[in-house]
Amino acid sequence: MRRIFLRSFLFVLFFSFLVNGVKAQEKKAYNVTCIGFYNLENLFDTIPGPNDTEFTPEGVNHWTSQRYYHKLNHMAEVISQIGDELFPGGPAILGVSEVENRSVLEDLVNMPKLKPSGYKIVHFDSPDHRGIDVALLYRPEFFKVTSERSVHLVIPDNPDFRTRDQLVVSGLLDGEPINIIVNHWPSRRGGEKRSLPYRKAAALLARSLIDSIRGVDPNAKVILMGDLNDDPDSKSVVSFLGAKGQRDNLKKNDLYDAMAELYRQGIGTLAYKDSWNLFDNLILTQPLLSKDRSSWVLFKAKVFNKPFLQQSSGQFAGYPFRTYVGSTFTGGYSDHFPVYLFLVKEKK
Repeated sequence: MRRIFLRSFLFVLFFSFLVNGVKAQEKKAYNVTCIGFYNLENLFDTIPGPNDTEFTPEGVNHWTSQRYYHKLNHMAEVISQIGDELFPGGPAILGVSEVENRSVLEDLVNMPKLKPSGYKIVHFDSPDHRGIDVALLYRPEFFKVTSERSVHLVIPDNPDFRTRDQLVVSGLLDGEPINIIVNHWPSRRGGEKRSLPYRKAAALLARSLIDSIRGVDPNAKVILMGDLNDDPDSKSVVSFLGAKGQRDNLKKNDLYDAMAELYRQGIGTLAYKDSWNLFDNLILTQPLLSKDRSSWVLFKAKVFNKPFLQQSSGQFAGYPFRTYVGSTFTGGYSDHFPVYLFLVKEKK
């Protein structure tokens, strides 16, 4: 019965319009789906590897099986609630970052709070120097994968540079083609300006991937998601990727950053020294902004920042409640809040 309910899940919107100068409302039923992204903050197993000695029982973090499963349970608790105000059971599609390998993803989707949703996994090992990857989780009752590939970021002037691959997954979202690109751009280590060339390179690679998809289908619906280590108004996002924060002023081939308005309101996904950043972005091609709701279009984008995900007291009250502060285990969730959006289309 549960699967039947989910497949038929819909909601009602009221659209205001004028009839003979009198404001009226139109009531329509819509199908809805949820797509999100979550930086899981160092989801490592306890098995020693070449780049993760701190995440072992003997390492500085004393990363035991008990702590590992505590973390998995917390991640599953969050994912199961993302978007549940309109789409129960967890997002139809969820990009994730900072995962060590496929094994930790398999453990995650088999946690009791996620297993009923039947999540499947798209994952490739990246050459990142920390040994962390991006991946895609999806519910096959809603999304059918048709192709998947992982693309290296190459810096010609720095052949030894290693970071996360960009994951490109195409498929059918309730029968409609959609493309997802999962990113985790290079960090700001060494300073924002000094590290900008690496994020510029990541932005240009992401843009080339989008352009290659649109070269085949100019009306392709593409969602680029990820921890970009830059805000919606950063140069890497605006100038090099071409993502703008005003959907009404887009020029041809511009992308739309669905998180920009929230950022302008002072809402962020991570905090540092009493300042909020919104590094976790959801960026869309223009067909997803169409006023024609006969196919999937954007309804709303949000940050999932419920109180249980926040530090409840002290100097950092309101900050994301993270798993570790330094090497001290605090038992929280992640240093990032998840982001998500709803797509809608008129129910026929």
